[in-house]
Amino acid sequence: MTRLEASPEATVATSAPLETRRSTGRRIALFTGLSVALVVFALVSAGMGQLQIAPGEVWNSLLRGLGLSDAPAAAPHVDAALWTIRFPRIVAAILIGAALSVAGTIMQAVFANPLAEPGVVGVSSGAALGAAVTIVFGLTATSDWVTAGASFLAGLATTMVVYLASRSGGRTEVVTLVLTGIAVNAFAAGGLALLTFLGDTASREEIIFWQLGSLNGSRWQEIGVIAPLVAVSLVFAFVLARQLDLFSLGERSARHLGVNVERVRIVSIVLVAVLTCAAVAFAGIISFVGLIVPHLMRMVIGPAHRGLIAASALGGALLLLVADLVARTAVPMADLPIGMLTSLVGGPFFFWLLRRQRKGAGGWR
Repeated sequence: MTRLEASPEATVATSAPLETRRSTGRRIALFTGLSVALVVFALVSAGMGQLQIAPGEVWNSLLRGLGLSDAPAAAPHVDAALWTIRFPRIVAAILIGAALSVAGTIMQAVFANPLAEPGVVGVSSGAALGAAVTIVFGLTATSDWVTAGASFLAGLATTMVVYLASRSGGRTEVVTLVLTGIAVNAFAAGGLALLTFLGDTASREEIIFWQLGSLNGSRWQEIGVIAPLVAVSLVFAFVLARQLDLFSLGERSARHLGVNVERVRIVSIVLVAVLTCAAVAFAGIISFVGLIVPHLMRMVIGPAHRGLIAASALGGALLLLVADLVARTAVPMADLPIGMLTSLVGGPFFFWLLRRQRKGAGGWR
């Protein structure tokens, strides 16, 4: 009896649709899971704190605020606590988490290096230094946009310095990138120390706030500044997704495939600066979000940037929302710095990634 065996071509033809279905299933599961988790944690975060509020009452307050319900509040101070304190803080966590995560995704694509992240290479510190200048010299009273503008300019300049210093021969050297980040962070720390020395008591407290990172005191006015910056940047990031995919083939190959490398590079750097400044200008330095989330999302759905940017935005929003919930509730009657929490998680992750990069490259190069 003759045994019939499938040819290699037939095996490939059969496995390709199967792999496509698996990939689509992973994407659907990831986006559904992240979206549901984001809604659940937003409701839980709104209800937890010194004033405990049931999830049903949080939902009713949300409907009342949107004019979709006229049911009376369970207590007179519930709506005030939610709409004045907790809802702005939750929205800020979602926007800032998405901004930092997408900034890290873009940075890793442009630098062609998985270790690139606004906090690690010093962009967040540079943006914080720009914001601190406006605080110490009393420029914040003129407009909410002054701090954001100064933070943007300082972040943009820092990103350009890091990029130019770490690129050589069309690639980013790992050691140069890390050492540049150390130097930039040290310079920014020195500048912040000098401004702390020059400022009055109120300015010193604000600068310490920038250095530790916190969402405490988030206001709707600040959301009005952050939201347009993040929304516009995300639109541009999705537009650039295809070109960022081609960047992974190398700049020369991307150029041969019709990509205007210089223009994509400049637009990407501006996007990173805008997204980072939108976060740092109002929440201080929050590191490692842009490092952890893109890597986790890439492990699930692969390196294609259109899906990766969307997943990173959702994942970053969820990560910072959970971190802020822990910061508010871990210690009774205290508000922990959120930047401290992300650093406690991100530091070991960065170390693991550094060793993995070194092992994969066969040593530093």
